[in-house]
Amino acid sequence: MIKVGILGAAGYTGGELIRLLLNHPEAEIVFANSESNAGNPVSDVHEGLYGETDLKFTSELPFDKVDVVFFCFGHGKSEAFMKEHEIPANVKIIDLAQDFRLHPESIVTTQHPTAAAHDFIYGLPEINESEIAKAQHVANPGCFATCIQLGLLPAAHMHLLNEDVSVNAITGSTGAGVKPGATTHFSWRNNNLSIYKAFSHQHIHEIRESLTTTQGYLDASIDFIPYRGDFARGIFATEVVKTDKPIEEIVAGYKEFYKNAKFTHYVDKAIDLKQVVNTNKALVHCDKIGNKLLITCCIDNLLKGAVGQATQNMNIMFGLDQTTGLKLKASAF
Repeated sequence: MIKVGILGAAGYTGGELIRLLLNHPEAEIVFANSESNAGNPVSDVHEGLYGETDLKFTSELPFDKVDVVFFCFGHGKSEAFMKEHEIPANVKIIDLAQDFRLHPESIVTTQHPTAAAHDFIYGLPEINESEIAKAQHVANPGCFATCIQLGLLPAAHMHLLNEDVSVNAITGSTGAGVKPGATTHFSWRNNNLSIYKAFSHQHIHEIRESLTTTQGYLDASIDFIPYRGDFARGIFATEVVKTDKPIEEIVAGYKEFYKNAKFTHYVDKAIDLKQVVNTNKALVHCDKIGNKLLITCCIDNLLKGAVGQATQNMNIMFGLDQTTGLKLKASAF
């Protein structure tokens, strides 16, 4: 059994991770750390777990008793935590924040000076499976970044990203985290729609890094406009790429790129969000109108966009089948 510790266990990602690992046949949760909830039953916070566990939150950090630790912190806290705490070298780390996602020596990172030197491997299995399998430390990709990259990576592999790429993506309210805010309040979010961080979202850096590595170059901009949706979970992205390549060749390229992927699937007809919510799947579909390639991709932001992918990475790191503990049915009805 893989012995697991969870830091920041009281948030949305912490709760989803506990839900997955309680049902994972090869994992055992040793501790779920939350300073503010220490001593309280996990099910008092994550009420969907009533009857499934007697686990209590703890303020302790028994790193010597675990094989892997998941960081479910907010962005910017992981790097600080590692400077303040000694984690044994044999304990693997999977970080769900953005602190270590960028390679410190890459061309893209030179435009993002806050990236620190580190040995974390970028945890997108569709392109980095072999590196993840050997890694001691993995940086889990961002939710928007996962969805957008999975839509564009096959196009990059075919060297199609030669002009500016237009991206629109909408996310559920859980993407903003569990802490209440003006734009997560039900009265504001319900029956509402808004954009934020247009052309400046923090995930653009990691998207560009992967696309640059895959294509070999990336001179085009990624013009990303994020939307807040009036639903709880999921991400639906549309991406427009200009190309004269025939749609038949493009579809064949997409199917070839993902032929061995465990959770990412090319679909021959239009996709919708409910097909992926509550799963670790990513679905991708392409249409061609004139010289414009329209790519659609959707994921569950808390699963493939966060802890589902993190569990997938844990499985790879410990030599398990990627799908272990992740065979989930979509909540389509």
